[in-house]
Amino acid sequence: MSPNAPPSAAPRWRPGDERPDIASMIRVDQAGEYGATRIYCGQLAVLGSHPAARIISRMQAQEERHLKRFDDMMVERGLRPTLLQPFWHAAGYALGAVTALMGPSAAMACTAAVETEIDRHYAEQRRALGTDEPDLGATIADFQAEELEHRDTAIAAGAEDTFGYPLLSGMIRAGCRAAIALSKRI
Repeated sequence: MSPNAPPSAAPRWRPGDERPDIASMIRVDQAGEYGATRIYCGQLAVLGSHPAARIISRMQAQEERHLKRFDDMMVERGLRPTLLQPFWHAAGYALGAVTALMGPSAAMACTAAVETEIDRHYAEQRRALGTDEPDLGATIADFQAEELEHRDTAIAAGAEDTFGYPLLSGMIRAGCRAAIALSKRI
């Protein structure tokens, strides 16, 4: 910033510099992957040895790999996680446990709803990135494909058979949108 610039003037982004929105993207993606691992922890704690637990365990392993990649990006770039992480820790686990207590199809409905929003979120990020940050864009594209696989697996496993599915899905999707918005900023 120029010494003559008013104190409220923000430095402008220049090609070659890191875009100011990249930190927010990585922060929210790390928070989302963290939340997903917590949802699956809650579901697995309730479902125990139910056959649905095998499906959930496979999805959880992929989410843990996603989380590790975003954790690594945060360290590489010197970024901090969202300050809401302790809340997502508890809220993710609670959402997973509650939906699993409603039954295996409700646990799958939770996955379908979350992954629908994550697909939308990742698509928006990929559009915003364009050709900037090719490594981040490729990571997001790879993870987006796996999230869609999770959604499709959950639907095939009976997510839409859950009593009140449209309402449950809508509530979870709204919660995801709120979590995304908050984690970008806080």
